[in-house]
Amino acid sequence: MIKSIYPVLMTEKLEESCLFYKNYFGFTEAFTSDWYVSLSHPDGHELAFIEAGHDTIPESGRAIIQGMILNIEVENAAQIYAELTKKAEGIVILPLRDEAYGQRHFIMQDPNNIIVDIIEAIPPSKEFQENFNAGEIPS
Repeated sequence: MIKSIYPVLMTEKLEESCLFYKNYFGFTEAFTSDWYVSLSHPDGHELAFIEAGHDTIPESGRAIIQGMILNIEVENAAQIYAELTKKAEGIVILPLRDEAYGQRHFIMQDPNNIIVDIIEAIPPSKEFQENFNAGEIPS
């Protein structure tokens, strides 16, 4: 039986990466070494970082993360947007907006150039309602 699933992101910016998620999203360090850091959130979510060239990673898999979007779903994207833009000017690369497919969101970029999409589910427009499974349409 699965107990947990969480991403472990390979990076050359271990300290900066951890600080980003601690400062902006309230993660704390659950385990720390000079090559691996496991972060936990009070809501029970986990995120970890590992030095991309560490010898515990098979050589064929050692790489810097790229082309990744990390979605963080929240209850109130507008509130989080207001809080984060007060903390750091220029951190948002796509301002808060509503999408017809049922999202209110904004986008940030972390030290690894990972796109961090802060999402609130909202009712979709009629044209997108049929794309949702019955009972899954945000209200």
